[in-house]
Amino acid sequence: MSPLVYAYASLALAIICEVTATTLLQKSEQFTRMVPTGGMVLFYVLSFYLLSHSLKVLPLGVAYAVWCGFGIILTAGIGVFVLKQPLDFYGMLGIAMILGGVLIMNLLSKTAGHS
Repeated sequence: MSPLVYAYASLALAIICEVTATTLLQKSEQFTRMVPTGGMVLFYVLSFYLLSHSLKVLPLGVAYAVWCGFGIILTAGIGVFVLKQPLDFYGMLGIAMILGGVLIMNLLSKTAGHS
């Protein structure tokens, strides 16, 4: 596996772990429920560990922008579809802009670790 593929695979897993941890944060009910709280801690630690592996190849700014951007998008989706939390037009517009920024950075910018 090439280093760039490994870096993006680590980053993708880090995003999934971060979104899982954030969802468990909601379910922990301010740290009063031990199972979701323990899962949250575990998934946050795993997320940062995987993110650190992606930083061996990807620039910090790129990796963090992708991590945050996709984390926001996926977390908002879980909020809407799983937790039944509404998202208005401007919320969806903002998320679409975040997605656009992540795509521009990865597809057009030379700072993303590819040419």
